[in-house]
Amino acid sequence: MPAAEPHKKVAPPRLALPVFVPDFMASASAQSANDSLHTALDNSVTKKDYSRRTMLAALPDADALRALAGNIKRHTLDHLDYYLELLEKNVVAHGGQVHFAADSQQANDLVIAIARRSSSHLIVKSKSMVSEEMELNHALEAAGLEVVETDLGEFILQVDQSHPSHLVMPVIHMRAMEIGKVFAAHFKVPYTDDPPTLAEMARVYLRNRFNEADMGISGVNYAIAETGSVCICTNEGNGRMCTTRPRIHVAIMGMEKVIPAMEDLPVFLKLLARSASGQTLTQYTNIITGPKRPDEHDGPEEFHLIIMDNGRSRILAGDYRDTLRCIRCGACLNACPIYRKVGGHTYGSIYPGPIGALITPLFNGLAKHKHLPHASSLCGACYEACPVKINIPEMLILMRRDQVRMGIASRAERWFFDLWTWGLRHRWSYRWGQVVQRLVLRRLPAKDQWIAKLPGPVAGWTRVRDFPRPPRHDFRYLWKEHQAAKQATSGRGATP
Repeated sequence: MPAAEPHKKVAPPRLALPVFVPDFMASASAQSANDSLHTALDNSVTKKDYSRRTMLAALPDADALRALAGNIKRHTLDHLDYYLELLEKNVVAHGGQVHFAADSQQANDLVIAIARRSSSHLIVKSKSMVSEEMELNHALEAAGLEVVETDLGEFILQVDQSHPSHLVMPVIHMRAMEIGKVFAAHFKVPYTDDPPTLAEMARVYLRNRFNEADMGISGVNYAIAETGSVCICTNEGNGRMCTTRPRIHVAIMGMEKVIPAMEDLPVFLKLLARSASGQTLTQYTNIITGPKRPDEHDGPEEFHLIIMDNGRSRILAGDYRDTLRCIRCGACLNACPIYRKVGGHTYGSIYPGPIGALITPLFNGLAKHKHLPHASSLCGACYEACPVKINIPEMLILMRRDQVRMGIASRAERWFFDLWTWGLRHRWSYRWGQVVQRLVLRRLPAKDQWIAKLPGPVAGWTRVRDFPRPPRHDFRYLWKEHQAAKQATSGRGATP
Protein backbone atom coordinates (compact mmCIF):
# COMPACT_ATOMS: atom_id res chain seq x y z
CA MET A 1 0.00 0.00 0.00
CA PRO A 2 1.54 3.39 -0.94
CA ALA A 3 2.37 5.82 1.84
CA ALA A 4 -0.10 8.65 2.46
CA GLU A 5 0.91 12.02 1.08
CA PRO A 6 2.29 14.33 3.81
CA HIS A 7 -0.31 17.07 3.31
CA LYS A 8 -3.31 14.73 3.52
CA LYS A 9 -4.96 13.86 6.80
CA VAL A 10 -5.20 10.13 7.45
CA ALA A 11 -7.97 8.72 9.63
CA PRO A 12 -6.66 6.98 12.77
CA PRO A 13 -6.88 3.17 12.68
CA ARG A 14 -10.06 1.69 14.10
CA LEU A 15 -9.55 -0.05 17.44
CA ALA A 16 -10.16 -3.79 17.26
CA LEU A 17 -11.67 -3.73 20.79
CA PRO A 18 -13.91 -1.07 22.34
CA VAL A 19 -12.27 0.85 25.19
CA PHE A 20 -14.47 2.18 27.98
CA VAL A 21 -11.98 2.89 30.81
CA PRO A 22 -8.98 4.72 29.34
CA ASP A 23 -7.06 5.30 32.60
CA PHE A 24 -6.05 2.02 34.21
CA MET A 25 -4.14 3.56 37.12
CA ALA A 26 -6.98 5.89 38.18
CA SER A 27 -9.55 3.10 37.95
CA ALA A 28 -7.33 0.61 39.80
CA SER A 29 -6.78 3.11 42.61
CA ALA A 30 -10.51 3.69 42.98
CA GLN A 31 -11.58 0.05 42.74
CA SER A 32 -8.93 -1.21 45.16
CA ALA A 33 -10.82 0.71 47.87
CA ASN A 34 -14.29 -0.43 46.72
CA ASP A 35 -15.48 -2.73 49.52
CA SER A 36 -18.76 -3.50 47.77
CA LEU A 37 -16.88 -4.76 44.70
CA HIS A 38 -14.56 -6.88 46.84
CA THR A 39 -17.52 -8.49 48.61
CA ALA A 40 -19.16 -9.32 45.28
CA LEU A 41 -15.94 -10.80 43.89
CA ASP A 42 -15.16 -12.78 47.05
CA ASN A 43 -18.65 -14.29 46.97
CA SER A 44 -18.21 -15.50 43.41
CA VAL A 45 -14.80 -15.72 41.76
CA THR A 46 -12.98 -17.06 44.82
CA LYS A 47 -15.58 -19.80 45.25
CA LYS A 48 -15.42 -20.64 41.55
CA ASP A 49 -11.65 -21.00 41.79
CA TYR A 50 -11.91 -23.44 44.71
CA SER A 51 -14.64 -25.37 42.87
CA ARG A 52 -12.40 -25.60 39.79
CA ARG A 53 -9.62 -27.17 41.83
CA THR A 54 -11.99 -29.70 43.40
CA MET A 55 -13.60 -30.70 40.10
CA LEU A 56 -10.31 -31.06 38.22
CA ALA A 57 -8.84 -33.14 41.05
CA ALA A 58 -11.68 -35.62 40.51
CA LEU A 59 -10.54 -36.33 36.92
CA PRO A 60 -8.22 -39.34 36.45
CA ASP A 61 -5.37 -37.22 35.03
CA ALA A 62 -6.41 -33.58 34.68
CA ASP A 63 -2.92 -32.37 33.84
CA ALA A 64 -2.62 -34.75 30.90
CA LEU A 65 -6.07 -33.69 29.69
CA ARG A 66 -5.04 -30.03 29.85
CA ALA A 67 -1.87 -30.80 27.90
CA LEU A 68 -3.93 -32.65 25.26
CA ALA A 69 -6.36 -29.71 24.93
CA GLY A 70 -3.46 -27.30 24.55
CA ASN A 71 -1.85 -29.48 21.89
CA ILE A 72 -5.11 -29.76 19.93
CA LYS A 73 -5.45 -25.98 19.89
CA ARG A 74 -1.80 -25.52 18.96
CA HIS A 75 -2.13 -28.01 16.10
CA THR A 76 -5.26 -26.25 14.86
CA LEU A 77 -3.56 -22.86 14.87
CA ASP A 78 -0.59 -24.32 12.97
CA HIS A 79 -3.00 -25.48 10.23
CA LEU A 80 -5.73 -22.87 10.64
CA ASP A 81 -6.19 -22.20 6.93
CA TYR A 82 -6.88 -25.89 6.26
CA TYR A 83 -9.41 -26.27 9.08
CA LEU A 84 -11.26 -23.07 8.25
CA GLU A 85 -11.66 -24.20 4.64
CA LEU A 86 -12.83 -27.62 5.84
CA LEU A 87 -15.31 -25.98 8.22
CA GLU A 88 -16.70 -23.80 5.44
CA LYS A 89 -17.03 -26.76 3.08
CA ASN A 90 -18.99 -28.83 5.60
CA VAL A 91 -21.24 -25.99 6.81
CA VAL A 92 -22.26 -25.34 3.18
CA ALA A 93 -22.74 -29.08 2.59
CA HIS A 94 -25.35 -29.10 5.38
CA GLY A 95 -27.27 -26.14 3.98
CA GLY A 96 -25.63 -23.32 5.91
CA GLN A 97 -23.88 -20.19 4.67
CA VAL A 98 -20.41 -19.02 5.71
CA HIS A 99 -19.21 -15.41 5.70
CA PHE A 100 -15.67 -14.22 6.45
CA ALA A 101 -15.16 -10.78 8.03
CA ALA A 102 -11.82 -9.00 8.15
CA ASP A 103 -12.82 -6.80 11.08
CA SER A 104 -15.71 -5.95 13.39
CA GLN A 105 -17.12 -3.39 10.97
CA GLN A 106 -17.47 -6.00 8.24
CA ALA A 107 -18.96 -8.49 10.68
CA ASN A 108 -21.56 -5.96 11.85
CA ASP A 109 -22.41 -5.08 8.25
CA LEU A 110 -22.94 -8.77 7.46
CA VAL A 111 -25.37 -9.23 10.36
CA ILE A 112 -27.31 -6.11 9.35
CA ALA A 113 -27.42 -7.24 5.72
CA ILE A 114 -28.77 -10.68 6.73
CA ALA A 115 -31.42 -9.03 8.93
CA ARG A 116 -32.58 -6.70 6.18
CA ARG A 117 -32.59 -9.38 3.50
CA SER A 118 -34.75 -11.63 5.68
CA SER A 119 -37.01 -8.75 6.82
CA SER A 120 -36.03 -9.32 10.45
CA HIS A 121 -36.88 -6.60 12.94
CA LEU A 122 -36.61 -8.17 16.40
CA ILE A 123 -33.38 -10.02 17.25
CA VAL A 124 -32.80 -12.16 20.34
CA LYS A 125 -29.20 -12.77 21.28
CA SER A 126 -27.41 -15.36 23.36
CA LYS A 127 -24.26 -14.50 25.33
CA SER A 128 -21.28 -13.93 23.04
CA MET A 129 -17.95 -12.31 23.85
CA VAL A 130 -17.11 -11.83 20.19
CA SER A 131 -20.32 -9.81 19.73
CA GLU A 132 -19.20 -7.62 22.64
CA GLU A 133 -15.89 -7.23 20.83
CA MET A 134 -17.81 -6.05 17.75
CA GLU A 135 -20.15 -3.77 19.72
CA LEU A 136 -22.85 -5.54 17.73
CA ASN A 137 -25.79 -4.25 19.77
CA HIS A 138 -24.88 -0.62 19.06
CA ALA A 139 -24.52 -1.37 15.34
CA LEU A 140 -27.89 -3.11 15.18
CA GLU A 141 -29.68 -0.37 17.07
CA ALA A 142 -28.08 2.29 14.85
CA ALA A 143 -29.48 0.38 11.87
CA GLY A 144 -33.00 0.60 13.32
CA LEU A 145 -33.18 -3.01 14.56
CA GLU A 146 -34.32 -4.09 18.01
CA VAL A 147 -31.95 -6.48 19.80
CA VAL A 148 -32.55 -8.14 23.17
CA GLU A 149 -29.92 -9.92 25.25
CA THR A 150 -31.36 -13.14 26.69
CA ASP A 151 -28.59 -14.27 29.04
CA LEU A 152 -29.69 -12.90 32.44
CA GLY A 153 -26.36 -11.23 33.18
CA GLU A 154 -26.10 -9.70 29.72
CA PHE A 155 -29.75 -8.60 29.91
CA ILE A 156 -29.04 -6.76 33.17
CA LEU A 157 -26.07 -5.02 31.55
CA GLN A 158 -28.12 -4.08 28.50
CA VAL A 159 -30.83 -2.54 30.69
CA ASP A 160 -28.16 -0.77 32.76
CA GLN A 161 -26.28 0.32 29.61
CA SER A 162 -23.08 -1.12 31.09
CA HIS A 163 -20.30 -3.51 30.12
CA PRO A 164 -19.37 -7.04 31.24
CA SER A 165 -16.67 -7.38 33.86
CA HIS A 166 -16.01 -11.11 33.51
CA LEU A 167 -15.75 -13.51 30.57
CA VAL A 168 -18.30 -15.98 31.98
CA MET A 169 -20.13 -14.03 34.71
CA PRO A 170 -20.66 -10.64 33.07
CA VAL A 171 -22.52 -9.02 35.96
CA ILE A 172 -20.27 -10.32 38.73
CA HIS A 173 -19.50 -6.77 39.89
CA MET A 174 -23.14 -6.04 40.80
CA ARG A 175 -24.99 -7.13 43.93
CA ALA A 176 -28.70 -7.91 44.23
CA MET A 177 -29.54 -4.47 45.61
CA GLU A 178 -27.98 -2.77 42.59
CA ILE A 179 -29.77 -5.07 40.16
CA GLY A 180 -33.02 -4.41 42.01
CA LYS A 181 -32.68 -0.68 41.42
CA VAL A 182 -31.95 -1.23 37.72
CA PHE A 183 -35.01 -3.48 37.26
CA ALA A 184 -37.29 -1.20 39.29
CA ALA A 185 -36.44 1.70 36.98
CA HIS A 186 -36.69 -0.38 33.78
CA PHE A 187 -39.87 -2.35 34.49
CA LYS A 188 -41.52 0.46 36.48
CA VAL A 189 -42.16 -1.83 39.46
CA PRO A 190 -41.54 -1.55 43.24
CA TYR A 191 -37.95 -2.14 44.31
CA THR A 192 -36.91 -5.62 45.44
CA ASP A 193 -33.53 -7.28 45.89
CA ASP A 194 -34.93 -10.82 46.07
CA PRO A 195 -33.01 -12.85 43.44
CA PRO A 196 -35.86 -15.24 42.47
CA THR A 197 -38.24 -12.31 42.01
CA LEU A 198 -35.71 -10.44 39.86
CA ALA A 199 -35.08 -13.55 37.74
CA GLU A 200 -38.84 -14.03 37.27
CA MET A 201 -39.21 -10.46 35.96
CA ALA A 202 -36.60 -11.17 33.30
CA ARG A 203 -38.05 -14.61 32.47
CA VAL A 204 -41.56 -13.31 31.83
CA TYR A 205 -40.28 -10.46 29.69
CA LEU A 206 -37.89 -12.60 27.65
CA ARG A 207 -40.44 -15.37 27.00
CA ASN A 208 -42.54 -12.97 24.94
CA ARG A 209 -39.47 -11.72 23.11
CA PHE A 210 -38.55 -15.26 22.05
CA ASN A 211 -42.02 -15.75 20.59
CA GLU A 212 -41.83 -12.54 18.57
CA ALA A 213 -38.24 -12.72 17.33
CA ASP A 214 -37.32 -13.04 13.65
CA MET A 215 -33.60 -13.67 14.12
CA GLY A 216 -31.44 -15.31 16.78
CA ILE A 217 -27.74 -14.56 17.26
CA SER A 218 -25.33 -16.76 19.19
CA GLY A 219 -21.65 -17.07 19.79
CA VAL A 220 -19.66 -20.26 19.20
CA ASN A 221 -17.74 -22.11 21.87
CA TYR A 222 -16.32 -24.60 19.37
CA ALA A 223 -16.73 -25.07 15.61
CA ILE A 224 -16.03 -28.64 14.46
CA ALA A 225 -14.36 -28.58 11.05
CA GLU A 226 -14.95 -32.30 10.36
CA THR A 227 -18.76 -32.02 10.53
CA GLY A 228 -19.49 -28.32 9.96
CA SER A 229 -21.14 -28.15 13.38
CA VAL A 230 -21.04 -25.44 16.04
CA CYS A 231 -21.17 -26.16 19.77
CA ILE A 232 -22.80 -23.69 22.16
CA CYS A 233 -22.58 -24.16 25.95
CA THR A 234 -25.03 -22.34 28.25
CA ASN A 235 -26.53 -22.73 31.72
CA GLU A 236 -29.86 -20.96 31.25
CA GLY A 237 -31.34 -22.59 28.15
CA ASN A 238 -31.67 -19.25 26.39
CA GLY A 239 -29.13 -20.40 23.81
CA ARG A 240 -31.54 -23.07 22.58
CA MET A 241 -34.37 -20.55 22.33
CA CYS A 242 -32.18 -18.18 20.28
CA THR A 243 -31.04 -20.89 17.88
CA THR A 244 -34.28 -22.86 17.33
CA ARG A 245 -37.25 -20.48 17.68
CA PRO A 246 -36.45 -17.65 15.18
CA ARG A 247 -36.47 -18.13 11.41
CA ILE A 248 -32.82 -17.07 11.08
CA HIS A 249 -29.84 -18.19 13.17
CA VAL A 250 -26.60 -16.25 12.89
CA ALA A 251 -23.59 -17.71 14.74
CA ILE A 252 -20.53 -15.47 15.14
CA MET A 253 -17.05 -16.70 16.03
CA GLY A 254 -13.47 -15.60 16.11
CA MET A 255 -11.49 -17.64 13.61
CA GLU A 256 -9.50 -19.36 16.39
CA LYS A 257 -12.62 -21.16 17.71
CA VAL A 258 -12.38 -24.03 15.22
CA ILE A 259 -11.26 -27.51 16.32
CA PRO A 260 -10.47 -30.40 13.94
CA ALA A 261 -12.89 -33.22 14.72
CA MET A 262 -15.88 -34.32 16.82
CA GLU A 263 -13.63 -36.63 18.85
CA ASP A 264 -11.76 -33.52 20.08
CA LEU A 265 -14.91 -31.90 21.48
CA PRO A 266 -15.22 -34.05 24.67
CA VAL A 267 -11.69 -33.01 25.66
CA PHE A 268 -12.75 -29.37 25.82
CA LEU A 269 -16.18 -30.05 27.30
CA LYS A 270 -14.57 -31.88 30.23
CA LEU A 271 -12.41 -28.82 30.91
CA LEU A 272 -14.64 -25.85 30.05
CA ALA A 273 -17.34 -26.09 32.71
CA ARG A 274 -14.97 -27.39 35.37
CA SER A 275 -12.60 -24.46 34.77
CA ALA A 276 -15.28 -21.80 34.37
CA SER A 277 -17.80 -22.57 37.10
CA GLY A 278 -16.82 -25.77 38.88
CA GLN A 279 -19.45 -27.86 37.05
CA THR A 280 -19.08 -31.26 35.45
CA LEU A 281 -20.81 -29.95 32.33
CA THR A 282 -22.85 -26.89 31.43
CA GLN A 283 -26.61 -27.40 31.78
CA TYR A 284 -27.18 -27.09 28.03
CA THR A 285 -24.60 -28.26 25.48
CA ASN A 286 -25.95 -27.72 21.98
CA ILE A 287 -24.39 -29.11 18.79
CA ILE A 288 -25.94 -27.45 15.73
CA THR A 289 -25.33 -28.56 12.16
CA GLY A 290 -26.95 -26.29 9.60
CA PRO A 291 -30.61 -25.22 9.35
CA LYS A 292 -33.52 -27.56 10.09
CA ARG A 293 -34.23 -30.42 7.70
CA PRO A 294 -37.60 -30.88 6.00
CA ASP A 295 -38.64 -33.58 8.51
CA GLU A 296 -37.62 -31.58 11.62
CA HIS A 297 -40.15 -29.65 13.68
CA ASP A 298 -37.94 -26.91 15.08
CA GLY A 299 -34.83 -25.03 14.08
CA PRO A 300 -34.08 -22.08 11.81
CA GLU A 301 -34.89 -21.88 8.15
CA GLU A 302 -31.48 -20.28 7.52
CA PHE A 303 -28.14 -20.81 9.28
CA HIS A 304 -25.33 -18.30 8.83
CA LEU A 305 -21.82 -18.64 10.29
CA ILE A 306 -19.73 -15.46 10.44
CA ILE A 307 -16.00 -16.05 10.98
CA MET A 308 -14.18 -12.91 12.07
CA ASP A 309 -10.48 -12.04 11.99
CA ASN A 310 -10.35 -8.57 13.61
CA GLY A 311 -6.59 -8.71 14.27
CA ARG A 312 -6.28 -12.43 14.99
CA SER A 313 -4.19 -13.20 11.90
CA ARG A 314 -1.72 -10.54 13.03
CA ILE A 315 -1.47 -12.18 16.46
CA LEU A 316 -1.16 -15.61 14.84
CA ALA A 317 1.96 -14.47 12.98
CA GLY A 318 3.74 -13.13 16.07
CA ASP A 319 5.26 -14.20 19.39
CA TYR A 320 1.90 -14.26 21.17
CA ARG A 321 0.03 -16.77 19.02
CA ASP A 322 -0.59 -18.98 22.07
CA THR A 323 -3.10 -16.39 23.33
CA LEU A 324 -5.38 -17.61 20.53
CA ARG A 325 -5.63 -20.97 22.33
CA CYS A 326 -7.81 -19.31 24.99
CA ILE A 327 -11.26 -20.96 25.35
CA ARG A 328 -12.74 -17.99 27.28
CA CYS A 329 -13.44 -19.97 30.47
CA GLY A 330 -12.44 -17.16 32.84
CA ALA A 331 -10.42 -19.47 35.12
CA CYS A 332 -7.40 -17.14 35.02
CA LEU A 333 -9.61 -14.25 36.20
CA ASN A 334 -10.96 -16.26 39.13
CA ALA A 335 -7.44 -17.20 40.25
CA CYS A 336 -5.81 -13.79 39.76
CA PRO A 337 -5.16 -11.69 42.92
CA ILE A 338 -5.07 -8.50 40.82
CA TYR A 339 -8.46 -9.14 39.22
CA ARG A 340 -9.94 -9.92 42.65
CA LYS A 341 -8.70 -6.55 43.88
CA VAL A 342 -9.68 -4.22 41.03
CA GLY A 343 -12.44 -6.07 39.12
CA GLY A 344 -12.94 -6.37 35.39
CA HIS A 345 -13.88 -2.85 34.32
CA THR A 346 -10.48 -1.50 35.36
CA TYR A 347 -8.83 -3.34 32.44
CA GLY A 348 -10.65 -1.00 30.06
CA SER A 349 -11.98 -3.49 27.51
CA ILE A 350 -14.39 -6.40 27.34
CA TYR A 351 -11.47 -8.83 27.91
CA PRO A 352 -10.29 -8.37 31.52
CA GLY A 353 -7.98 -10.28 33.83
CA PRO A 354 -4.63 -11.92 32.98
CA ILE A 355 -5.65 -13.00 29.47
CA GLY A 356 -7.12 -9.55 28.86
CA ALA A 357 -3.85 -7.95 29.95
CA LEU A 358 -2.34 -9.72 26.94
CA ILE A 359 -4.96 -9.69 24.21
CA THR A 360 -6.21 -6.12 24.72
CA PRO A 361 -2.76 -4.62 23.94
CA LEU A 362 -2.36 -7.15 21.12
CA PHE A 363 -5.63 -6.07 19.52
CA ASN A 364 -5.42 -2.33 20.19
CA GLY A 365 -1.71 -1.58 20.44
CA LEU A 366 0.68 -1.71 23.39
CA ALA A 367 1.06 2.07 23.56
CA LYS A 368 -2.68 2.47 24.27
CA HIS A 369 -2.60 -0.04 27.15
CA LYS A 370 0.91 0.28 28.54
CA HIS A 371 -0.16 -0.46 32.13
CA LEU A 372 -1.84 -3.81 31.42
CA PRO A 373 1.33 -5.94 31.09
CA HIS A 374 2.24 -4.72 34.58
CA ALA A 375 -1.18 -5.57 36.06
CA SER A 376 0.22 -8.85 37.35
CA SER A 377 2.26 -10.07 40.28
CA LEU A 378 3.65 -12.86 38.02
CA CYS A 379 2.62 -15.34 40.73
CA GLY A 380 1.68 -17.92 38.10
CA ALA A 381 -1.86 -18.55 39.40
CA CYS A 382 -3.27 -17.87 35.92
CA TYR A 383 -0.94 -20.42 34.32
CA GLU A 384 -1.85 -23.02 36.92
CA ALA A 385 -5.57 -22.40 36.30
CA CYS A 386 -5.56 -22.28 32.49
CA PRO A 387 -7.19 -25.44 31.06
CA VAL A 388 -5.07 -25.27 27.88
CA LYS A 389 -1.84 -24.26 29.67
CA ILE A 390 -1.27 -20.81 28.19
CA ASN A 391 1.87 -19.46 29.86
CA ILE A 392 0.46 -16.01 30.59
CA PRO A 393 3.24 -14.87 32.99
CA GLU A 394 5.93 -15.63 30.43
CA MET A 395 4.13 -13.62 27.75
CA LEU A 396 3.53 -10.72 30.12
CA ILE A 397 7.29 -10.56 30.63
CA LEU A 398 7.80 -10.64 26.86
CA MET A 399 5.33 -7.79 26.50
CA ARG A 400 7.22 -5.75 29.11
CA ARG A 401 10.36 -6.40 27.05
CA ASP A 402 8.56 -5.11 23.97
CA GLN A 403 7.62 -1.95 25.85
CA VAL A 404 11.28 -1.27 26.53
CA ARG A 405 12.25 -1.92 22.91
CA MET A 406 9.47 0.36 21.66
CA GLY A 407 10.42 3.15 24.08
CA ILE A 408 6.88 3.32 25.45
CA ALA A 409 7.97 3.94 29.06
CA SER A 410 8.40 7.56 30.19
CA ARG A 411 11.86 9.11 30.45
CA ALA A 412 11.69 9.15 34.24
CA GLU A 413 10.70 5.48 34.33
CA ARG A 414 13.53 4.50 31.98
CA TRP A 415 16.00 6.53 34.03
CA PHE A 416 14.85 4.87 37.24
CA PHE A 417 15.21 1.31 35.90
CA ASP A 418 18.53 2.10 34.23
CA LEU A 419 19.81 3.28 37.61
CA TRP A 420 18.40 0.18 39.31
CA THR A 421 20.02 -2.09 36.70
CA TRP A 422 23.36 -0.35 37.16
CA GLY A 423 23.08 -0.75 40.93
CA LEU A 424 22.45 -4.49 40.67
CA ARG A 425 25.20 -5.07 38.11
CA HIS A 426 28.21 -4.40 40.37
CA ARG A 427 28.96 -5.68 43.84
CA TRP A 428 30.22 -2.35 45.16
CA SER A 429 27.21 -0.38 43.82
CA TYR A 430 24.80 -2.93 45.28
CA ARG A 431 26.40 -2.65 48.73
CA TRP A 432 26.48 1.12 48.46
CA GLY A 433 22.75 1.07 47.62
CA GLN A 434 22.08 -1.01 50.73
CA VAL A 435 23.88 1.54 52.89
CA VAL A 436 21.92 4.44 51.39
CA GLN A 437 18.65 2.53 51.77
CA ARG A 438 19.26 1.90 55.45
CA LEU A 439 20.32 5.49 56.11
CA VAL A 440 17.20 6.90 54.43
CA LEU A 441 14.51 4.41 55.41
CA ARG A 442 15.54 3.95 59.03
CA ARG A 443 15.01 7.67 59.58
CA LEU A 444 11.33 7.42 58.59
CA PRO A 445 8.64 6.88 61.26
CA ALA A 446 7.79 3.19 61.69
CA LYS A 447 5.41 1.14 63.80
CA ASP A 448 6.33 -2.43 64.68
CA GLN A 449 9.09 -2.29 62.02
CA TRP A 450 6.66 -1.24 59.26
CA ILE A 451 6.76 2.12 57.47
CA ALA A 452 3.29 3.50 56.75
CA LYS A 453 4.30 6.28 54.35
CA LEU A 454 7.15 6.46 51.87
CA PRO A 455 8.24 9.80 50.37
CA GLY A 456 8.39 11.09 46.79
CA PRO A 457 7.90 8.87 43.74
CA VAL A 458 7.63 5.66 45.80
CA ALA A 459 4.69 6.97 47.86
CA GLY A 460 2.31 4.90 45.75
CA TRP A 461 3.59 1.71 47.37
CA THR A 462 2.39 2.69 50.83
CA ARG A 463 -0.94 4.07 49.62
CA VAL A 464 -2.49 0.64 50.12
CA ARG A 465 0.22 -1.33 52.00
CA ASP A 466 3.04 -0.83 54.51
CA PHE A 467 6.75 -1.15 53.70
CA PRO A 468 9.13 -3.22 55.87
CA ARG A 469 11.73 -1.17 57.71
CA PRO A 470 15.25 -2.35 56.76
CA PRO A 471 17.27 -3.98 59.57
CA ARG A 472 20.06 -2.08 61.31
CA HIS A 473 22.69 -4.41 59.84
CA ASP A 474 22.75 -6.38 56.60
CA PHE A 475 23.40 -10.10 56.19
CA ARG A 476 27.12 -9.71 55.45
CA TYR A 477 27.66 -7.76 58.66
CA LEU A 478 25.80 -10.38 60.70
CA TRP A 479 27.67 -13.20 58.97
CA LYS A 480 31.06 -11.69 59.74
CA GLU A 481 29.97 -11.13 63.33
CA HIS A 482 28.82 -14.74 63.57
CA GLN A 483 32.08 -16.05 62.10
CA ALA A 484 34.15 -13.91 64.42
CA ALA A 485 32.21 -15.18 67.45
CA LYS A 486 32.58 -18.76 66.22
CA GLN A 487 36.36 -18.38 65.84
CA ALA A 488 36.63 -16.78 69.25
CA THR A 489 34.70 -19.65 70.83
CA SER A 490 36.77 -22.30 69.08
CA GLY A 491 39.99 -20.48 70.06
CA ARG A 492 39.07 -20.49 73.75
CA GLY A 493 38.27 -24.20 73.66
CA ALA A 494 41.53 -25.26 71.94
CA THR A 495 44.26 -27.07 73.95
CA PRO A 496 47.76 -25.47 74.01
